[in-house]
Amino acid sequence: MSNELDDLSRHVAAGKLTRRDFLGRAAALGVSTTFANSLLSSAARGAGPVKGGILRAGMQGGAATDSLDPATWSSQVPYFFGRQWAEQLVQISAEGEVKPALAEEWSASDDAKVWTFKIRKGVEFHNGKEMTPADVVATMERHSDANSKSGALGIMGGIDDVKADGDTVVFSLKDANADLPFLLDDYHLMIQPNGGKDNPAEGIGTGPYKITVNEAGLRLGGEKFANYWRDDRGFADQIEIIIINDATARTAALQGGQVDIINRVEPKVVELIKRVPGVTIQNVAGKGHYVFIAHCNTAPFNNNDLRLALKFALNREEMVQKILMGYGSVGNDTPINKAYPLFTEMEQRTYDPEKAAFHYKKSGHSGPVLLRTSDVAFPGAVDATQLYQQSAAKAGITIEVKREPGDGYWSEVWNKQPFSASYWGGRPTQDQMYSTAYYSKADWNDTRFFREDFDKMLFQARAELDAEKRKKIYADMGAIVRDEGGAITPMFNDFIDATSAKVGGWIPDGNQEMMGGYALSKCWLIA
Repeated sequence: MSNELDDLSRHVAAGKLTRRDFLGRAAALGVSTTFANSLLSSAARGAGPVKGGILRAGMQGGAATDSLDPATWSSQVPYFFGRQWAEQLVQISAEGEVKPALAEEWSASDDAKVWTFKIRKGVEFHNGKEMTPADVVATMERHSDANSKSGALGIMGGIDDVKADGDTVVFSLKDANADLPFLLDDYHLMIQPNGGKDNPAEGIGTGPYKITVNEAGLRLGGEKFANYWRDDRGFADQIEIIIINDATARTAALQGGQVDIINRVEPKVVELIKRVPGVTIQNVAGKGHYVFIAHCNTAPFNNNDLRLALKFALNREEMVQKILMGYGSVGNDTPINKAYPLFTEMEQRTYDPEKAAFHYKKSGHSGPVLLRTSDVAFPGAVDATQLYQQSAAKAGITIEVKREPGDGYWSEVWNKQPFSASYWGGRPTQDQMYSTAYYSKADWNDTRFFREDFDKMLFQARAELDAEKRKKIYADMGAIVRDEGGAITPMFNDFIDATSAKVGGWIPDGNQEMMGGYALSKCWLIA
């Protein structure tokens, strides 16, 4: 029977037998639907990519305020859609390695202060123009401009000059930085015609899909770009993203066949979904973390004793068990975990109502603390906030919870209100994570953590080529963030997505959810 099923599954992968007929024959042989679907997935991977069809994703993280301007991307849908229609100079692989993209190769001076990137020739923008080194330079210039409000501004702050030289682009840095290629994978740094200076939200890129639908907060879509330069992605004829911010509706859409892939499966329903025929849970550990962010420069959170009180008042272990259902690990009020190179273990902060009460009394604060939340902040954010409220109450701290609408949360609450629930997907290196979210001049410094000494340590670590010395600097930086910063980090989350049995080509990628953001480009429809 096993040989017969293997043979039938290969026929499906080759397009000689429909999935429905295969499942019917498998049932006649007494094989469960779940096992039959697993055979189909294995056969599809072995058979290689299948071209054609419309590949659809149902996603949380979209809003009516979303823009196609890469500088503004701050939530899942704009970032994910951007990965399908635009590209950077480099890309980080699922294994965490820097791979060529619009740059074919690169080299650095001995002191790692001058980097030269050879720009790929023959790459065409969706408007028919050829991508040139001048477009790369213009892109970097735009994201270096404080007026652009780019999420990459913190990264670009370390670059002194960018210029074109023949078919190369030369980056001159203020200080040595061995991580520069990693930093250029930042998803804001999508190469656009003239850097996007003319019309940053035009949606013209070099990616495998050309935009055909842009209904912000509702639906996004693209068609295969005929002149795309590479052949290892872009297998579907069309892609579509349907914004489904409600978790239950998103799961129902996958089960009902309206979409093929969904993001942000709530941990509390994972075991139930695993029992659904034709659906596969795709989870992977990484650098993503859920966080409550407090503005260090705004009363009452400009008092470090109050921030420490709130950190000790958080029961991290309870949240990992009740919110993540074990699909993650406890946080330690720092954005760095063991998934990062040069990570150093620190003493784990634990729930301590007595210490929380001590620091709360020392802070001199009285009255409720307002915490804003929404389930678009992270799966289970509202429940997590309520758990936080309960654990803090045991320390005599009153947290007033305000549930905000999902639509507009990333534009009106995050990075604007002084205390709110949020998440970070992580970054490839510690330098990039700190440069993006903790450097004083970073536009995405969402805790308003402004420390000149921390900035100096960031630059020092960036310029240090000795790995052990660099590791020590990062450890000291992590301790400062943990003990004095405004990030209250209960947990590091697994990325939990789900696919239908029709999806082939899925590989685990801990860089970000949805295969590092490339699911619609790298996956295909089996039948």
